[in-house]
Amino acid sequence: MSTKAKAKGLFDPTIVRKAALDALRKLDPRKLARNPVIFVTEAVSLVVTGFFIRDCVTGEVSPLFSGQIAFWLWFTVLFANFAEAVAEGRGKAQADTLRKSRTNLHANRYVDYNALGEVLQGVNALDLRVGDVVLVKAGEMIPSYGEILEGLASVNRVGDNRRVRAGDP
Repeated sequence: MSTKAKAKGLFDPTIVRKAALDALRKLDPRKLARNPVIFVTEAVSLVVTGFFIRDCVTGEVSPLFSGQIAFWLWFTVLFANFAEAVAEGRGKAQADTLRKSRTNLHANRYVDYNALGEVLQGVNALDLRVGDVVLVKAGEMIPSYGEILEGLASVNRVGDNRRVRAGDP
């Protein structure tokens, strides 16, 4: 059996801190150009911020309206960048978790699948090669991509023992 790596939560402090910094880095127009809606929102935010500063300096018009509009536009841009950065951070964390679980995963590889006796060899999942056949018992994690050769199989459920031939990752 292998120990399962724990996935990080939505508001994991490490992810949130990194996402907050990334949200500020993403204000660079060259990075925002990949997302035209937020790019235009940022451009309009700059223009409205200019109107707000003009209203504050000249005093001819109350700056409250332009200030509120600028605030909400900047909030929209920062929130969109933050949400995107959190999604990227969670995706990277999940990939790291999967990578870590694979490096710690044990597999029962058949020494000679076609032989009459079932001789198993315990190996690390990273040592499996295309064509290897492994025995996966009920409740164990599947150590590699592959196809079911014998038995019943259901993912994330308890099932019968099954033999799996490793395939290309």
